[in-house]
Amino acid sequence: MRKLLLAMALAMPWHQVAAEEISSAYVETRAEADCVIFEQADSEDGGFVHRVCPGYGGYPVLVFESDLRENIFYGFPPADFVDIAWQSFETFNGAMDKTEWRVSTHEGKSTPFATIRRWHVQADLEGKEKDIEVLVVSKVGQPGKPEGCVVALVLASGKPDANDTARKIADEQARDFACGADERVLVGEPMPVFYSEGKTQN
Repeated sequence: MRKLLLAMALAMPWHQVAAEEISSAYVETRAEADCVIFEQADSEDGGFVHRVCPGYGGYPVLVFESDLRENIFYGFPPADFVDIAWQSFETFNGAMDKTEWRVSTHEGKSTPFATIRRWHVQADLEGKEKDIEVLVVSKVGQPGKPEGCVVALVLASGKPDANDTARKIADEQARDFACGADERVLVGEPMPVFYSEGKTQN
């Protein structure tokens, strides 16, 4: 039996023998202290603020804020920022400071491929209901392949297993997710309205 197992192991391609390890790395970012504003406008010109923030392992994070709503791109962006789609909730919203990066380690090389971040989202346009917490799972843009977008939304309010669900989706779907083509995964109800506008990298 031992000889058979050894023969099977030797016959396997090396990439199957050297298993991938997936882990989490946590980065806490405070917009005012840790990020740099690279573009902004007052209310007369649209009232927006664009920031670049430190992410994991040299990967940047771009935060686009307008009208009390945020759009976040993780990783290396396309050369023309116009190619980054606006992806956010319909109502007022904001992301928490801490981001969970899902990192693949193989043969000594670590690559972040997805992020999970908790957002506070206003439940209704009038602001009468309590805010809803949603975990946003995003694909990370890679050097030479600046494809990044929101992969899944996982309702977190009152859901103790939400983080595990988000990690499973990130690990199994983020890397192969085709931004602008694949349908976003939604887990939980009632989910706040989320929309995309503009061009998304494919």
